[in-house]
Amino acid sequence: MPFVTNSLPLYSRYKHWMSAVFHLGMPGVGGLMGLAGLLLSGCAVGPHYHKPELNAPEHWSRLDSANHSITYTHEAEDLREWWLKLEEPLLSELIDEALKANLDLRKAQARLREARARRAMAASAYYPSVSASGSASRRQSTKSGGGNSSGGAVSNALSAGFDASWEVDVFGGIRRSVEAADADEASVEASLNDTQVSLVAEVARNYFEVRSFQIRLGIARSNLESQTETLQLTELRSQAGLVSVQDVEQAKSVREQTLSHLPSLESSLAAAEHSLDILLGKLPGSLHARLASGGELPPMPSRIAVGIPAETLRQRPDIRVAERKLAAETARVGVATAALYPSLNLSGSVGIEALTQASMGNGFGFFYSLLGGVAAPVFQGGRLRAQLEVQDAVREQTLLGYEQTVLAALQEVEDVLVAIVRNRERAEALERAVEAAKNAALLARQRYGAGVIDFQSVVDTERSVLSLEDSLASTRADGIFALIRLYKALGGGWSPQTESSQAGKDNS
Repeated sequence: MPFVTNSLPLYSRYKHWMSAVFHLGMPGVGGLMGLAGLLLSGCAVGPHYHKPELNAPEHWSRLDSANHSITYTHEAEDLREWWLKLEEPLLSELIDEALKANLDLRKAQARLREARARRAMAASAYYPSVSASGSASRRQSTKSGGGNSSGGAVSNALSAGFDASWEVDVFGGIRRSVEAADADEASVEASLNDTQVSLVAEVARNYFEVRSFQIRLGIARSNLESQTETLQLTELRSQAGLVSVQDVEQAKSVREQTLSHLPSLESSLAAAEHSLDILLGKLPGSLHARLASGGELPPMPSRIAVGIPAETLRQRPDIRVAERKLAAETARVGVATAALYPSLNLSGSVGIEALTQASMGNGFGFFYSLLGGVAAPVFQGGRLRAQLEVQDAVREQTLLGYEQTVLAALQEVEDVLVAIVRNRERAEALERAVEAAKNAALLARQRYGAGVIDFQSVVDTERSVLSLEDSLASTRADGIFALIRLYKALGGGWSPQTESSQAGKDNS
């Protein structure tokens, strides 16, 4: 998209400049009128920023009327504290602690303080720079003649005053730099909100990972107990001569395979706990005692309400980050454009001077000076225009990055909606499979005890039970993870602020 300027022709600008500089050298009303005319004639060059329209579809593509578990709502759902819907008091405590102590969040807060300070630095260019000065000197002259020298006159000089300089923002270069700093500050603030959204989601995910591994460990230990009983039964039957030693060895093999599964689960459990520790800004192992009691995964909600795509895009802070970055780079095009035009600098000083310190109060002299200077780029070897071209290319890249962010946000929601629906179907099928496998394992042990079937059937059914129960636990955890991803994709975890004040800046 090419940039456009709203400046007056260069020749007309020079007429205003020369007239003002001429009047500045004259006392009285003429000088003031010249300066006022110059300031009023100035306006910010470069393109005016307009927020891009969100090209969002009316509905999510992968949802249909046959699916009753996820519904549309045109009313914005309150997602600021979505984790409360899961009814996990310990999770709520951990999230509150993370929002106070997480190091990434504290770094984002420090970046926001930096951005606000940089904005104040940019705005300071609107005002004159004033400094105080003072000096004192003593001078003695000597007289010489006939080979003899004698003391001459002694003189003192004291002075004190103020010096001021001011760059008049005729073509809006300072205004555009402040506009860019405003947008940078808003972008960093939105980035802080995005960090908060990600933090809440990560704490919730790691918390339920801990619960998932605890559940899977419980399943493995329960199966280990059952396989230990089967091994004892097989040993008794072997001692009675009813079965061969091969059955005993098979029973031992099944039990040891289950036992070998435990260290892997325990290692993954410890890693999930440690990740949760770090998210809360704590040393690894700090939360072990609080998490040791275990617990079940919360049930998936029977219905999940999602807003329309356009509302989701307005809620997400990462899109706000990309949009504010685009506003900042657009303003910097104006800064680069202003560099092509002349600049006006005003400087002056006012003060008093006297011969002695005592006379500074009444017998002093007053002095002042006022100077106006014009500097215009004449030949830079194409550097300034190349700089403008660079900045316009940066603005175009930022615009494309914004569009990519919007598309990625839509994809993220679409992906997770499909994942939730399909996960629910998989979990229901696995629940039926686990129930059937348990029944089959019970019948196999009974028939083996009665000598009706061989031991291989018992081995197969027990392996099937362990595998299916572990898959079901993992699938239920995946469902919770998908729900967390959905709330994150919808922008939940922060409170959106009013943008009305910013809208005025965008269109000014």
